[in-house]
This record gives sequence, C-alpha cells and structure tokens, in this order.
Amino acid sequence: MAVGVLALQGSFNEHIAALRRIGVRGVEIRKAEQLQNVTSLIIPGGESTTMAKLAELNNLFPALREFVKMGKPVWGTCAGLIFLADRATGQKIGGQELIGGLDCTVHRNFFGSQIQSFEADLLVPEIVLKEGGSPSFRGVFIRAPAILEVGPEVEVLADVPYPSNMNIIQEEDVESPKKAIVAVKQRNILATAFHPELTADTRWHSYFLKMTPEVDNEASSSIIIPYGGQRSYEQPKIDLPVYQ
Repeated sequence: MAVGVLALQGSFNEHIAALRRIGVRGVEIRKAEQLQNVTSLIIPGGESTTMAKLAELNNLFPALREFVKMGKPVWGTCAGLIFLADRATGQKIGGQELIGGLDCTVHRNFFGSQIQSFEADLLVPEIVLKEGGSPSFRGVFIRAPAILEVGPEVEVLADVPYPSNMNIIQEEDVESPKKAIVAVKQRNILATAFHPELTADTRWHSYFLKMTPEVDNEASSSIIIPYGGQRSYEQPKIDLPVYQ
C-alpha cells in the first residue's frame, strides 16, 4: 500500500517520516497522473496560498477534486484543511482556489500570526477508541486555521478553548463560540487544524490508514511511543525533530 502526500510545499517530508514509522510507504505527489498510483492522500500543512498557486500551475485541482469525489481517503492538516473546506474566510485579497468536499466553513489563520503559534492538549475520544493510548493528544498549532461551522454529516473529533493570551480573529457576522473546532471527519475526508506529523504520536496517521477498508485490519498504531494506555507499545525510531 502506498499513501500519497502532496509535495508542493510544506511539511510533506514530516508526514512521510511519520508513515515510515508505522511501516507504510509515503509517495510524493506533484503531478495529476501520480494520484493513480496511491490508495489515499495526505495534504500537508504549509502556506495555503502558495500551495494553491503551485497546484494551479501544475493543473492539479481537477484531479484532486476527482480523487475526493471517488471516495478515496483524504486527510488535510492545517493548510490541507483549508484546501478541503467547501467555504473559507479570512483569505488574502483575491482568495484562493479550494478542492472542497468537506462541508464546513474554515477561517484561515484563525489563531493569529506565526508568533501566536501554540501547543495544546486535546481530548480525542474517537482516536482513543480506535487507537488506544492517552485520552489526550498534544496538538501543535502553527499559524493555524479553525473551523467555524460544520454541516450535519460532519463529525467533530476535537476542539480547543480559545487561548486566553491572544486576540482571536473573528468575522463580524459569526457569533464567537467558547471553543474552536480543530479536527473533523466526513465520510472519506479527515481534517485537522494542527500538525500530528510534528509529534512522535502516530495515532492520527494510523487512524487515517484505517479509513481505507482494505487496510482496516492491517494498519496498527502499535509502534507509537507510550502514552499511558494499557497496550504494550514499541519505541519508534524518530528520524526528524519532534515536539514532546
């Protein structure tokens, strides 16, 4: 099995390294025809406007939209979440092209600028149910987006209280909730506003792999580092810097 990782810009190397730690081959995707050789796709974090321009330059949008419509698993992290959203606000002048497919409204750079990046412990009951381990996951938010509203078929997997030490960007016509939605799932689409690939915890990657029916019984999170669960975990080889 090969998992495609869109490799136009951003943290695609980190995703490939995380996949390697759970015994899965990640394939860099830069051309439309390469999508024919993978069973699922990860769209990494990065600079969403730059990624959109490069995708347009390489005529990738039609193929990416078709990949989503075919029902193949697709996971977007940070900028990838913005790409997959049906609606986006807070964009730069002129906006950017989206892949769509995920019934939600996302706010680009919702938590502020680069210097307002932060980490937070997220309660992830669905991940714990499927992958075991600690009841929380350490989310790394780097100039992160947030989901303002979701459609009826979208399952919320994680949210986070607004950090008290930063001014949250808000649209004038959007009522401010107490928490920001930062992880969702809708059928074949998984999306996170944070960066699981920048941690040693591979549970999100294992969870994503199990969204492909033929690998549901093969994918395993057994090689993530211990997080307090009752399973016996094997220490992985870490080949990139991670947040602990």
